Amino acid sequence: MAGELDGMKVAVLATDGVEQVELDRPWQALEEAGAEPELVSLAPGSITAYDHIDKGDTKKVDTTVADADPDDYAGLVLPGGVINGDFVRADADAVAFVKAFFEAGKPVAAICHAPWVLVEAEVVTGRRMTSWPSLQTDLRNAGATWVDEEVVVDGNLITSRKPDDLDAFGAAIVEEFAAARDGSSTDATA
Repeated sequence: MAGELDGMKVAVLATDGVEQVELDRPWQALEEAGAEPELVSLAPGSITAYDHIDKGDTKKVDTTVADADPDDYAGLVLPGGVINGDFVRADADAVAFVKAFFEAGKPVAAICHAPWVLVEAEVVTGRRMTSWPSLQTDLRNAGATWVDEEVVVDGNLITSRKPDDLDAFGAAIVEEFAAARDGSSTDATA
């Protein structure tokens, strides 16, 4: 994977309650491929990640979503976590930030409970996607076709279900972000 994303700046949008492994592993995949991930959050300072319901590590925020410009990033990663997904989707600046990536046709990756944010941004209609199983009704009601698969790529959108899928999710992020940068994206829906 080394070098495929050299110099690519990627926003990773998360707040308190983010599932730590769903933040750490995609971040690692991005860095190993040469990307420069930045933690974008709802407030400055730091956030507390979680390992399911137990507090995990504290992560330093690089910038707030209110100050971040989607034009500065080549792609977006949305890690999961019930608390994280709910807080992020309730923040108008975060929802607008996410929507801007879709409007620009940039690649977006979301895992676990993060697709709640995509529902709030009104970008799932007509999309084939996956998520944590409890979100399937929300996604279907928002117009998506929900499937129970490890990783689903639909144009510029990459979705995955859970921590067990992180190897496939990380590989898909690198592959699809590289394809988007090289102009070989199959995005026909954004």
